[in-house]
Amino acid sequence: MLKKFNLSSRITFLLKALLISYLLTTGLLLLLALFLYRFELSEKIVSISIIIIYIIVTFLAGFIAGKREGNKKFLWGLLMGVLYFAILIVVSLIVNHGMNEVSGNFFTVLLLCGGSGMLGGMIS
Repeated sequence: MLKKFNLSSRITFLLKALLISYLLTTGLLLLLALFLYRFELSEKIVSISIIIIYIIVTFLAGFIAGKREGNKKFLWGLLMGVLYFAILIVVSLIVNHGMNEVSGNFFTVLLLCGGSGMLGGMIS
């Protein structure tokens, strides 16, 4: 079933999906903070958990985008992952006032977000 959507409805959908993705990220990070407080988790476990949260959320965003578009699903998933990453980088740059903290894991997080978004789009 091939669906045709105009540009404004696609942009609106992408923005809504990104908003939902960041709300889900916020909820999962708050849950992680609760676990950190309650169980005194190590820094390594917290870092791995944050990466897993990014992967899960971008996978779901890619899945939703691919499901809605129906055509070239992997590209829509990749777009969702890259947009998620772009907003993440902009917020990190604003908070950290520079590129020092961001540059260490820049390409790794880009590949994880883009790849998991694309995988979500392909599976949908």
